[in-house]
Parts: sequence; C-alpha cells; structure tokens
Amino acid sequence: MKAIIPAAGQGTRLYPHTHTKPKAMVRIAGKPILGHILDRIEQTTVDEVVVVVGKDMQDQIVSYATDNYSDVFDFEFPIQNRALGLGHSIYQAEEHVRGDEILITLGDMLFESDYSDFIAASDADTAGAIGIKQVDEPSHYGIVDRDERGEITRLIEKPDDPPSYDAISGVYIVNDTSRLFAALEYLIENDIRGAGDEYQLTDALQRMVESGASLTTFEVKEWYDCGRPKTLLEANRVLLSNKDAPTESTPTGDGAVIAPPVDIGKNASLENCIVGPYVSIDGDATIENTIVQNCIVGLNTELRDANIEGSLIGDNAEVVGAPTQLNIGDNSSLEL
Repeated sequence: MKAIIPAAGQGTRLYPHTHTKPKAMVRIAGKPILGHILDRIEQTTVDEVVVVVGKDMQDQIVSYATDNYSDVFDFEFPIQNRALGLGHSIYQAEEHVRGDEILITLGDMLFESDYSDFIAASDADTAGAIGIKQVDEPSHYGIVDRDERGEITRLIEKPDDPPSYDAISGVYIVNDTSRLFAALEYLIENDIRGAGDEYQLTDALQRMVESGASLTTFEVKEWYDCGRPKTLLEANRVLLSNKDAPTESTPTGDGAVIAPPVDIGKNASLENCIVGPYVSIDGDATIENTIVQNCIVGLNTELRDANIEGSLIGDNAEVVGAPTQLNIGDNSSLEL
C-alpha cells in the first residue's frame, strides 16, 4: 500500500504563520504536523509516501521528510503548481500510485486512532472506504448518504440540505485507483468544478459511485483540523497529554516552574517563568519573567515580562510586556 498526503494548500486560515512555511510544517507538540502524520503512517504497511507539495516553500517539506523519514519510506514529491482543489492535488500523484491500493490523509488533519485501525476497518473487496464521523453542522462538511447495506449512495460537498450527519473526515482508503483517477481526469478535462470553484475529491468519489463502484465507510472517533488556530491548539493539547508525546528537554536558566504536559525544544532558556500546562516551545527560545499557558512558541522566539495564554507565536518573534502599576479595590475583576 502507498500513501498520498496532499500538502500543497496555502493555509490562509493560519496566516501569518503560513507566510513563511507550508501548513504541514507548522510545529505542534515537538514536531511539524507532517511529522505526526508520518509517525502514524509508520505503524502501517505503507512503504511509499507521495507528498503533493506547492510550488512555494516546497523545499521545507522535502528536506524535513527526507532528513527524518528516508529510512522508513520511499518518497515522491509531485508539485501542484496552482491551488485548484483537493481533487486536483490528488491527481498530481497519479503516475506514482495508479494501480496500487492507497491511503489518502490530508496534510492538516490528525486523528486519535491509528491509520492501521482505518485500514483494518475498510473492506478490501470494495473500490474503497471513507472515514466518517457524525457532526452537528453537516452543511460545513462533505457528507455521505448510505443505503441499508452501509454502501455509499451519494457524496455531497458542503450541501445546503444535508442528507445525513455523516461527515467526511479527511482519510480515505482507495483500492480501485484506476477508477479514481479516471474520475478525476474526467472532472479536470471537462472543467467540472465543485464547491469553492475547485476540483473536489468528493465529486470524483461521487462519479465512482455513479459508475457502479462500491464505496463503504469506517468510523473516525476524533479528528483535529490543524488548519485553524483554535483547533491547532486543541491538537497540541491532545498530543501533549498523550503518553507518547515528546518529553521536555532540560532548559537553561533559573527560577522556571514547569507545569506538565509541555514540550521544550533544545537550547531553550527559561528564567523566572511559569510554563504550562499545554505549551510547546521550539528550540533556542528565551522566556523570562513570563507566564505561558496553552501556547505554541516558535523557534528562536523571545517572551519577556508577559502573561500569554491560548496563543500561537511564530519563529524569531519577540513579545515584550510593559510593567504595570495597579490600585485595585475590593471585589474587583481585571484581565490584562
């Protein structure tokens, strides 16, 4: 089996962080999102990974994957030159995977379950299977409708009138890749675009169903969309709480109080500060006279004289607070 990770998206919901790095290279709980995905794929039978990259900043993804995982996987890095949708991104991988069984997992999604569980739950005798989870607001997602046998009868991307609450979760097993790429080719050659005026993978899967392909589903218990600040911080909390999350290194400095779980990168300097819980700090950061909770702090960043919570702070940034004098009366409440 091979895997495709579409990682060419611009990551606009994570600006300004993705002005200088691809979304898949945003760091949480000790490593980039891409690293967490590859760690989970490593637990499966997948031995070749195709990472679809964008034309800008692709070198960061290529270098990270090959430097850290080349002893585990063979890699290919096809380029999606224009952001024309998920279906278009997957189509760039055709020459590397057509004819093989594939796992598709989005480059900004993390799952509580292992990919091996998803593979085991899929039916090898069908054309493929799609991970789903019931959601409260189905019009915000791709949705599947199923018959009494559990086979998919319809897939719709962000419908106004959803036929079910079964949301497509961003992980797919495709056994009949020839039929998938034929469907993608048909959409692109005939310029059939879906939601967002893009070529959608959902529409290609729907075309497979209409051509007689049998697609089933498997349950996804929890997923974390790392493409938004709020859910990125949520994923950071979950990963740090997990027993397999990286442990803290030994920071330099005096007077630091660490409230686990945290991840502290190499050569970080912590002095007269409180760090944690749920804080991920990259290497060479400096934190002085500061309280940091539920945050992701970037490489070589300095935090001084501040109280920071629920924040994303990028690489080479500087946050300096100002001394404040207060005269607060009884029964007062003040947030700074």
